[in-house]
Amino acid sequence: MKILITGTAGFIGARLAVVLAKRGDVIIGLDNINDYYDIRLKHGRLREGGIEVPDNDCPFDTFIQSKKYPNYKFIRLHLEDREGLQQLFANEKFDKVVNLAAQAGVRYSITNPHAYVNSNIIGFLNILECCRNYPVQSLVYASSSSVYGLNSITPFSEDHNVDNPVSLYAVSKKANELMAHSYSNLYNIPTSGLRFFTVYGPWGRPDMAPMLFASAILKSEPIKVFNNGDLMRDFTYIDDIIEGTIRVIDNIPMAAKKTNNVPYKVYNIGCSTPVKLMDFISEIEAAIGKPAKKIFLPMQQGDMYQTYADTTKLETELGYKPHISLPDGIMRFVEWYKSDKNPLKQY
Repeated sequence: MKILITGTAGFIGARLAVVLAKRGDVIIGLDNINDYYDIRLKHGRLREGGIEVPDNDCPFDTFIQSKKYPNYKFIRLHLEDREGLQQLFANEKFDKVVNLAAQAGVRYSITNPHAYVNSNIIGFLNILECCRNYPVQSLVYASSSSVYGLNSITPFSEDHNVDNPVSLYAVSKKANELMAHSYSNLYNIPTSGLRFFTVYGPWGRPDMAPMLFASAILKSEPIKVFNNGDLMRDFTYIDDIIEGTIRVIDNIPMAAKKTNNVPYKVYNIGCSTPVKLMDFISEIEAAIGKPAKKIFLPMQQGDMYQTYADTTKLETELGYKPHISLPDGIMRFVEWYKSDKNPLKQY
């Protein structure tokens, strides 16, 4: 199976590429390696898959062969580069596409809205057009739990209304779902959207709570606790996310099985066990063996009070079940954070 994975310098994409390469799939990884956060982390993730990119300036439009997996190679490319993307699809003739590349971050979308339209809307349109013009078996793409916005009914179900977003990032992800549905309907392209719920683990993003908290605690610096700690998140360990994603990749939605005759699916992928923010902090403190200094602050603009996944659909249809407990997952994360593998370690 030849699979294009976009966002392979990212948290989920880097891990997914390695797991699929290990099982024997032919993987083409794609990323623009932007500087939204420290690119040392992105380079480190790529190196885990045997992709050695120059630290100073990785060239665009040039394949880099993995030194670990002969069936994995990487190309630096912008999703907004329509011609470059079309050429890639024409040359490689992919069986399946997994689009994980996107401008991430809820708070960043408030100050940098254009980045989200360019990457998450225009870039995704280019992916859809390529899947249309160079037919693939299926497209799997990243959505987000943020689409649930102001929905107060928990746990969040795929059947709930998602018309009340609280950030442009959430808007872009809901737009992706609508765009995918239209292409599934018009061109019979099987698409599956994945609403990820607060992914954490080794190699996670430095702007997310686990990295921010671990860094501050180890350096004896205060951590910022928003909404005075009254927040809940459905923290999901990276290995469970990967396992669920692969189940979706391997199961193509069929139009004949849908009442509206559209080969389109959306799934929640989470742990289905929301955790209080203060309990999450306590787990990190326990794993590090050091208490945190806390600064309590009001709710940040664009944040959601809680995320809580109903994963019944994914469990029933594809047999998904998360296995990593929060204490185990936090311990694995802290062990990585304190290790020499972490290029951002500072303490």
